[in-house]
Amino acid sequence: MSQITRETMEYDVVIVGAGPAGLSAAIRLKQLDSDLSVVVLEKGSEVGAHILSGAVLDPSGLDALLPDWHSMGAPIKTLVKEDNFYMLGPAGQIRIPNFPMPPLMNNHGNYIVSMANVCRWMAGVAEGLGVEIFPGMSCSELVFDGDRVAGVVAGEFGRDPATGEPGPSYEPGMELHGKYVFLSEGVRGSLAKQVMDKYDLSKGHCPQKFGLGMKEIWEIDPAKHSEGTVTHTMGWPLGSNAGGGSFIYHLENNQVYVGFVVHLNYENPHLYPYMEFQRFKHHPMIADLLAGGKRVAYGARAISEGGYQSMPKMVAPGVALLGCSVGMVNVPRIKGNHNAMLSGKAAAEAAHAAIKAGRQGDELSAYETDVRGGAIGRDLKKVRNVKPLWSKYGLVASLLGGGIDMWTNTLGFSLFGTLKHGKSDAAATGLAKDFAPIDYPRPDGKLSFDRLTNVAYSFTNHDEAQPAHLKLRDPSVPIAVNLPKYAEPAQRYCPAGVYEVVAEDGKEPRFVINFQNCVHCKTCDIKDPSQNIVWTTPQGAGGPNYPNM
Repeated sequence: MSQITRETMEYDVVIVGAGPAGLSAAIRLKQLDSDLSVVVLEKGSEVGAHILSGAVLDPSGLDALLPDWHSMGAPIKTLVKEDNFYMLGPAGQIRIPNFPMPPLMNNHGNYIVSMANVCRWMAGVAEGLGVEIFPGMSCSELVFDGDRVAGVVAGEFGRDPATGEPGPSYEPGMELHGKYVFLSEGVRGSLAKQVMDKYDLSKGHCPQKFGLGMKEIWEIDPAKHSEGTVTHTMGWPLGSNAGGGSFIYHLENNQVYVGFVVHLNYENPHLYPYMEFQRFKHHPMIADLLAGGKRVAYGARAISEGGYQSMPKMVAPGVALLGCSVGMVNVPRIKGNHNAMLSGKAAAEAAHAAIKAGRQGDELSAYETDVRGGAIGRDLKKVRNVKPLWSKYGLVASLLGGGIDMWTNTLGFSLFGTLKHGKSDAAATGLAKDFAPIDYPRPDGKLSFDRLTNVAYSFTNHDEAQPAHLKLRDPSVPIAVNLPKYAEPAQRYCPAGVYEVVAEDGKEPRFVINFQNCVHCKTCDIKDPSQNIVWTTPQGAGGPNYPNM
């Protein structure tokens, strides 16, 4: 790899990932100094192609970045009008009243949005300020100058699919160097993961916790549509098998976002998160809403859920981690986009001050101070005990204890202090022999769908003439270890059907990786109990092409 010669381009700041954090950083840098050279590299085929979020947007981040967004053509129109919370049972539901909930749970003033479209709009704002944005440019590795991160390699193509070595049509890509590099890759980004390992950034912090979020867009009967209505549910079908819940957001044009989140610290390796989502839609309340409608899109993405305790150190020499690369989701609010935007703004301000002072390649400690001591830290600290209470004591304890704790935190104190997270989600996986398999009903093709049919609605595509971007540290582990111990849960936890155990007559079973199906959710990198699967970036613009997520 060191023998490969690449052209280089020099920038003041190199940003990896055109999500809300990266684009906010780019915009803020140009607001502060129009002469700064700023580049954003996006692995999706276009900005927004890989963006999947609920999403009910708290506009506080955008207010701080672009106070005039209302008059700038932002695709943010649907104001939340009604908040509903339900506890589901197999055949019915109980409405949870709003009045006992802490004020931070109120969605008054928030908007139902497509974050993919918000990011497309933000990219236009950034380009109007002079930011260079290159979609379809996967960043495959970091560039170091001594101990500092000095840039990234982007746009590498043509490695042999069998050997991984440069093939006859190999294009080495380019090195893009920056005085500072911002990694805003989203959850479990491959470069951010390398930085965290190299500089031991998680030392002294709790392990990050994750959920798997799956989402469909439905067009429903106009008579059942209620624009601006937000509904969240808990309980059935997960029960005691796993933590999680659903969201149902009524946006414009008779469309509804239907989403389901499964916390990835579940123990039973027979659990099948995707099928829990499909089963959820057969609950009478949900089935009645969707009856006569049609699903028009599908996608999935991991969610960082560790919150305040799990945020690693955010800076190392020459590099800063932004947004979900750190983990800034407020779990009970199911919101993180506002914090991602605020983190991008804070990183930009720290980098601008450093460059103006003649510095480069050092640690942007002012950024971390801003995040932990500012609006982001205050937002996450108030809710820091909800997730560990849920993980350790279950849903009811989380609702009661977490609710009380959020109320007391609004007064500046906590009855629980700061609870710690336990083991990683991978280590939480139990042995197959200790749990009963779960019998899931077959999808009916009307409300529920098999995985491969649904993946077609994510518009995912990868060039097959490339090495699989899903790597096995040890190819023998899936069959020799994971299959006998855990019933190889990769067959079930992947929401896109990437992994299969194929048993042919008279032959030993084989582990098959259908990387073409991958929607880049990163669940395999998180949940594999042997931590044997490593998610890396595919070449070019591979992956989903979300239209409106």
